[in-house]
Amino acid sequence: MSLTSTKADGAQIVTVNAARIDAAMAIQFKEDMRSETESGPDRVILDLSSVQFIDSSGLGAIVAAMKQLGGGRRLDLAGPTPMVEKVFRLTRMDTIFNLYGSLNEAVSANNT
Repeated sequence: MSLTSTKADGAQIVTVNAARIDAAMAIQFKEDMRSETESGPDRVILDLSSVQFIDSSGLGAIVAAMKQLGGGRRLDLAGPTPMVEKVFRLTRMDTIFNLYGSLNEAVSANNT
């Protein structure tokens, strides 16, 4: 698993370059997210467009990444595949995170 990071329109975009965020990857994901986002803009967009599968450990890792950002910073999710989006909706995590259909939608939403 690897993460890549860029900046656009005052937001940091972190792209997940893996097909899965599961128990085997959750700890590494949290560590990588911490190092990628320890400083930067108040808004972080997590691009999930390559992720085909997420389990409860992966979901927990994303929640932990949001908490690591601290107060005043926000984690939005972009481009979830239908299966990944279903996990967020079934667990009601779609009420915690802003979900955007694509990275372009998330960037142009640049709401605070």
